Amino acid sequence: MVKVIGDAISGKEVRSLPQSLWRTEQIRVLEQRWAEREGQERYALMERAGAALRTYATHHWPQSRRWWIFVGPGNNGGDGYVLARLARQIGLEPRVIAARAPAELKGDARRAADDWLALGGTVLMAGASELDSLPPPDLVIDALLGTGVHTPLSPLLTKIVATINSLGAPVLAVDLPSGLNADTGCAMGALVRATRTLTFIGIKQGMLTSDGVDGVGRLDCDPLGVMPEETLQAAAERIDYPGLKHLLTPRQRSAHKGSHGKVLLAGGNVGMQGAIVLAGLACLRAGAGLVRVCQHPSHGPVSLYQAELMNSVVDPDEQWATVRLVGPGLGQDEWGRRHFELLVNDRLPLVLDADGLNWLALCPRHQDNWVLTPHPGEAARLLGCSIADIAADRFAAVRRLQQRFGGVVLLKGAGSLIDDGKQIALCDEGNPGMASGGMGDLLSGIIAALLAQGWSAVEAARLGAVIHGEAADLAAADGERGMLASDLLPFIRRLVNPDSITS
Repeated sequence: MVKVIGDAISGKEVRSLPQSLWRTEQIRVLEQRWAEREGQERYALMERAGAALRTYATHHWPQSRRWWIFVGPGNNGGDGYVLARLARQIGLEPRVIAARAPAELKGDARRAADDWLALGGTVLMAGASELDSLPPPDLVIDALLGTGVHTPLSPLLTKIVATINSLGAPVLAVDLPSGLNADTGCAMGALVRATRTLTFIGIKQGMLTSDGVDGVGRLDCDPLGVMPEETLQAAAERIDYPGLKHLLTPRQRSAHKGSHGKVLLAGGNVGMQGAIVLAGLACLRAGAGLVRVCQHPSHGPVSLYQAELMNSVVDPDEQWATVRLVGPGLGQDEWGRRHFELLVNDRLPLVLDADGLNWLALCPRHQDNWVLTPHPGEAARLLGCSIADIAADRFAAVRRLQQRFGGVVLLKGAGSLIDDGKQIALCDEGNPGMASGGMGDLLSGIIAALLAQGWSAVEAARLGAVIHGEAADLAAADGERGMLASDLLPFIRRLVNPDSITS
């Protein structure tokens, strides 16, 4: 998963940066308001961007001399021309490779290109045979395309992206990797795979989810002196464990097991006991006071896996639980249907996952007492669309889910999204090692435990997501490939007790 760091110019790597995530149109508004307020041309921001890029590149690749700067037809290309000019002034050897001739550019991009040419700089056209005879670059700058990419790349631009990806040198993306839709996070056909990205003004929401996490590499942000106004609300909010752990306050010394909730978990149909056991273990490790498991009667007692887990026989009038979790391994047969109907109501806080969501797709209803945790396949069934439709705009998908079903919706995946109907949060935690069975069961168990301990649905969903992802990042110290869901359990306990973690 992408890790957002800050203070790019000084080179300090600070884990948390701006939490606000923006859509491209909002960035344009911020730039325009800055220009009006400061009485400056927007070209001044292009100059600042070029200077920031030069400082950033020389800091992270101090030995690099041969820079190949790929420039496109818009302002992103203009940033590249400014960078080339400033790099030449300090004795570097930038080579500008253009997708469009400088004479065909307009506005600030044309001005930046003219300034480069006036300094004696030259421009090679992409695909020119001269490129084959040049010494290979030791740094590639991707200033090809900016935030305006909303349609598939042309054959020419696709070929240039392929060239950038094939050069074998580190790649610095200017603002965002070319080919990425900055609003949705989808690749528009081809996508530059950057080593690092320096984005400007603010973080674009698509950079941290879907294809964005593969394209941006290591991400930094430089606001260029443009501060967002209080009247402009961000499109989404980035969350991580360091930013939310303050909510995990120490327990009162007088606490007892009844103080921290009673969770009833339903699932574990024939052949799927592992799912409900994992959810129960996560629920215990995240701090629930008591946990009962209702599973298919063909299975042995769950206490064989963990002595503290209790077996339960569901009674529709049972008042024991304060929170319910329905779905892990529930199945889609008559046993699963009956328990879904018995336990899904609007009386108690509820987490619905896995087959619980599949039953909801068949029996849709709107409730405000639940947290829904679909992966893209389950989200597609809930919305009656394809997985590709979900991937095309995850922000729109999570909003549609919340509006249709109510409560809090957590759309899982790279850059999990959480929508409570008021604000979308993006979880900036986790790694590819989580692509294995049982990880979602842990997440639902953590959220249920947090609900049982008194956190609101949106707090439990957000905290659950960052604890889950951070635990996976800690477990990945031994390698992402082959990481098991159960490997996260010791870290979950550690993370719900932040005061016990020594620096």
